[in-house]
Amino acid sequence: MAGDDLADFYRNQAEDSMEKEAAKRVAESSDQELDKRLRNTPLVDLVGSDELVSAIIARLGAVRAALEGHGGGVKVDYAEATDDGVDLVLNLDGACIACGAAPGTLQGIQSDLLEGGEVSRVRFSKSLLDTFDELGREFVLKHGGVTFV
Repeated sequence: MAGDDLADFYRNQAEDSMEKEAAKRVAESSDQELDKRLRNTPLVDLVGSDELVSAIIARLGAVRAALEGHGGGVKVDYAEATDDGVDLVLNLDGACIACGAAPGTLQGIQSDLLEGGEVSRVRFSKSLLDTFDELGREFVLKHGGVTFV
């Protein structure tokens, strides 16, 4: 096996292992019936509802385990149903604010929500930038791959 093939093999094994562990942790700490109901309810129908945040969380993959396991959460600063899907401006809550892993968390949230096709756009509140130190703010703006408004 060539070096690149071996690296890909181990990368895939690690990703698979992390996904399984995240799914296990989420299953242990969540209400599976509620999550199923929320995932089966179109997100556009939940805009303006008290269940919108829970429905967003239910749609997250491995990043959900990190959020919940570290005492963090998601807040919705803005949500609008459009012809293309739901347009969201999100914020972090709890321990996720100013966490060194926050740029990866933001990317994970964005990726998971855009993947399902129900969400047309994910942006994050620029107030999050105030929670980072100068170096963290510079890093997330340059390499975060997310938009702040």
